[in-house]
Amino acid sequence: MNINSTEVSPSVTVQVRRFRNGDSVEQLTLLLHRAYADHAAAGRVFFASYQSPQDTQHRLSKGECWVAMNGNALVGTVTVSAPHTTPAGYPAPAGGGSFWQLAVDPSQRGTGLGQRLLALAESRIAALGSAQVVIDTSSQATDLVDWYRRRGYAPIGTWRWDVTNYDSIVLMKSLPPTTSFSPGQVLDATDRTGVTG
Repeated sequence: MNINSTEVSPSVTVQVRRFRNGDSVEQLTLLLHRAYADHAAAGRVFFASYQSPQDTQHRLSKGECWVAMNGNALVGTVTVSAPHTTPAGYPAPAGGGSFWQLAVDPSQRGTGLGQRLLALAESRIAALGSAQVVIDTSSQATDLVDWYRRRGYAPIGTWRWDVTNYDSIVLMKSLPPTTSFSPGQVLDATDRTGVTG
């Protein structure tokens, strides 16, 4: 995901809901490719920049996938899991949650949608019973690392995935016990319930 520090309110309503039967894994995969294309162009090969629809389906099966819809257009997504199983040696506390495939369509950059999806991910991880969220991203994506650090994430280690071409920084954030997001709640462009910034 590419982060734009300027935020403006979009003129249309964006609704956030669970990915469901009948939604297109192929369209979700294309969204991921668009959202991560700038990283790939800069030489940082995030898995989401090239994964197949089959890879997307496999990654969806590991957690709850949420999508942001602008009318009928898919414009954002995030997948969450808590507690999340990590490989042996991965620097994460037992019982922590995680999210992946956080993506915003380039047409929605600067609208605050990335922040809203991040808040949703954190809320769902807390609701599923985890007190920490642990993620990782490219150590070369300094703008993205800084974006997470401004939102309370701190580096706790490094990791190297075999599907990327970079070392990752592993980041963790402790979640407040009061974080909440109702699965049926609809977020629109002006709704900041439970969302900062």
